[in-house]
Amino acid sequence: MRRPLKNSPRKLSADGQRLTMLAQAIIQASSRVEERQWEKQMETLLHKLLRTRHQETIDAALDHLFKQTPLAYDALTEAAEAASESCMIEKDGVQHDALLIAVPILAWTRFAIASGSIPAEMVTTLSAHLHAHILSANAQLAMAPMLFSIDQLPRTHSDIFVLTQQMAQAALNHTLIKTTAQPAETAPFLADTRYLLAAVTVKSGEPMFCWQVTADLADRDAALANWNTQAMPNIARLLPGCGIELLLPEAYFVACREGDKQIRPASIRAAVHYLTHTLDVEPAALQAIVGGFAEESNEDGRVDEYRIGFAPVTQSEVLYGVIWPLYGDEEGDESPYRSEAMEEGEAPRKSPIEEIHALLEECGIIRIKRHTEQFAMEFCDDCGAPLFPDPEAELVHAEMPEAATTTEHLH
Repeated sequence: MRRPLKNSPRKLSADGQRLTMLAQAIIQASSRVEERQWEKQMETLLHKLLRTRHQETIDAALDHLFKQTPLAYDALTEAAEAASESCMIEKDGVQHDALLIAVPILAWTRFAIASGSIPAEMVTTLSAHLHAHILSANAQLAMAPMLFSIDQLPRTHSDIFVLTQQMAQAALNHTLIKTTAQPAETAPFLADTRYLLAAVTVKSGEPMFCWQVTADLADRDAALANWNTQAMPNIARLLPGCGIELLLPEAYFVACREGDKQIRPASIRAAVHYLTHTLDVEPAALQAIVGGFAEESNEDGRVDEYRIGFAPVTQSEVLYGVIWPLYGDEEGDESPYRSEAMEEGEAPRKSPIEEIHALLEECGIIRIKRHTEQFAMEFCDDCGAPLFPDPEAELVHAEMPEAATTTEHLH
């Protein structure tokens, strides 16, 4: 189950109440015919709210359903995402399907990870690779001339709706997309995700991606392999000094979530590499302190993210920290993973905390302390950086000693 974007209580308007009713009706439908009928009504209402930029109505409905009816919350979330990242537009009397896609790029380095505007010739080259290896032959494409960090992506369904409409028109009419005049500042991290954004259009009902044409899902893997081979040299020019991994370009929300998930292991590996080289120590000289954090206290012990602080074995000062957010059905408790596997007769898959432990040990961290109590999501009052648990379970600011800092200060 996804987490709500915000947690402040909101009063439901008439449209908000109808959204919650429609979401509940969808999960209670007794047939696909009924479900589609409810979905069509929800799509119409969401389109009106997005067009008039009533994001607060959608957020209030999501907040209400998250607490009251989780399955209906998921139904509304999926519908809101679909309504904002896709649309139908008409040209010369012909209807076209349009989809906003994101191209996730995992990057890690000891230095700065670039973001911002990219040259027009690079946009042309990368667009050609997308046409050749990812999209169907009849698809039309418009790519934004910018390499986005997570801080520079549109944040609300309404913002994404506007961007989708603008870029879809650019794709259909073969016009250029203007870059953001002053993109938001990007927080520096050792490992982070960058994104290319593009709109794809096809005549309604036609396939957008190459694996839809062949109706062979194995072609998805082939498409990703070809994309990595052909696009990697160009992406490397945009991200000098970085290790890079390219993920499959997909619909905006799915691609962004996948990028967030896949960057987590790289963040831990990059942190250990940075600390051992900066401090000139072996990994065994470091300890990791792991704590579970939640936005709101809850009786079931659900964790929204883990924070991992790194400190010397002989000291308690946290030098660097990494956040491991949880997505979808991930939970802090290991028991669902084991019971689910037992029911299916399979070996239990690793829970998030087990995966974190395995990665730390793989990196050579021998001493790992896990605090069992749940922490509140606290941040530094001065700079807004997340606070990390130290060995005594105190939440502290992660600070590298000045003498050892060889790059820009990183949280």
